[in-house]
Amino acid sequence: MSERGKFVALIGAGALLGSLTTFTILKLLYNRKDRELKYLSIKEALESNDFYLAGKNCMSNTVVKGSNLTSANDYSTGYLDMLKDDIVSEHLTRNIQFFGLDSQQKVTTSYVVVIGLGGVGSHAASMLLRSGVGRLLLVDFDQVSLSSLNRHAVATREDVGTSKAQCLKKHFSSIFPESHVTAKVLLYDASSEEEILSGNPDFVLDCIDNIDTKVSLLAACVRRGVRVLSATGAGARADPTRVRVADLRESTNDPLSRAVRHRLRKDHGIEGGIPVVFSLEKPKAKLLPFKGPSGNEENPSDYQIVPGFRVRVIPVLGTIPAIFGQVMASYVLTQLAELQVQTEPVVNFDMDHYQLLHQRLIEHEEMLYGTTTDVQVDVEEVRYIAKELWHGRSAKDQSVKDVGRGMWRSINDLMLVRWDQTKPASVSNLILLRFKEADEHESMTLEDVKEKEPEFYTRITSVLKRAELEFGL
Repeated sequence: MSERGKFVALIGAGALLGSLTTFTILKLLYNRKDRELKYLSIKEALESNDFYLAGKNCMSNTVVKGSNLTSANDYSTGYLDMLKDDIVSEHLTRNIQFFGLDSQQKVTTSYVVVIGLGGVGSHAASMLLRSGVGRLLLVDFDQVSLSSLNRHAVATREDVGTSKAQCLKKHFSSIFPESHVTAKVLLYDASSEEEILSGNPDFVLDCIDNIDTKVSLLAACVRRGVRVLSATGAGARADPTRVRVADLRESTNDPLSRAVRHRLRKDHGIEGGIPVVFSLEKPKAKLLPFKGPSGNEENPSDYQIVPGFRVRVIPVLGTIPAIFGQVMASYVLTQLAELQVQTEPVVNFDMDHYQLLHQRLIEHEEMLYGTTTDVQVDVEEVRYIAKELWHGRSAKDQSVKDVGRGMWRSINDLMLVRWDQTKPASVSNLILLRFKEADEHESMTLEDVKEKEPEFYTRITSVLKRAELEFGL
């Protein structure tokens, strides 16, 4: 074929492909328009309390939970199956492939409340929306400012001066219009608790940077039995590799979480049990001195519009709050989809500590069995066992007690011993115990442990089974 013929053939193939693509898109849009018209008729029927008509209008395409269909909002919360919409299912294709259809359905029918819509909250809310959360309540009393554009998820200069809640809702309507988004320009406090936390949310995201409000919200969520994830300080940090999710009791190097931890314990008797996103990195900067209109340093409390809220500014690298928000969204989505994810434990040991544990194991094996031939782990595997399996704590006590330097001191009383003495000292047969606990364990058979401590036995065998699967043993 001549060059001219090849050129003409390529043009023809391109035209054909373009026509097919256009036809497919037009077909999708036609089907979508038909669904939108049905939705409008459903919504109008619901608003007029004609539930019979509403059910009749959507029977051809969706599933209605009869008596549970009580308002127009129910369409957006998954009572009518959004995933049957061609465009919605294509939008969420990668999520469906990742979670599976049934698990994505759990995400799509969920209700999440995000309180605090700055650098952290806006990114968290945006990713929850993009991942198909069916109903979102966005709460913030503040407005978009020019200085917040370095870290906000969607705000533009045109949004400056508007409320953060309404700003997000406006942009969200063009990203995933099927989600029912409610924006409340509201300060969370005791008087607004019922308005914000009613409706049985599946998750609450605390993205507040004020201690009083944060403590009040977390205490209310614990009291109501609502799952909550809290963000600690993202300002003045620069290292994205140090961001972690752990229990509030394990957060370190963060003045905000330390203060919140103290207040929850003192004022509400709450010791822990609240997951938080935090950074192991020490802050790179402090609050800047407050300068009044005169340009001189003044008392910040004299200029507070809302009592208890910070007036002084903390320097912020915009990427870190965004990462905090993305981590929060990932955590919540996997929880909603019921996908089991093992978060990295907060263990402050260094390689010298793991080498010490390895050396103790070798010495103990030689003393007890007269040989080290059955030691089948090296220092890197000891690191996995101590950190990933036992979180730097005795297998007898996995509750959070020692953090930071306290954990460093605790290793002086820890050693690795075989779980089953008839098997080699391998990754799937070593547990971390205190010296006295190790002596006691080695004086018993596994049948004794199973009989006397059934819960402990079940937990340990489950953890060791995980190690066996991860190492392909």
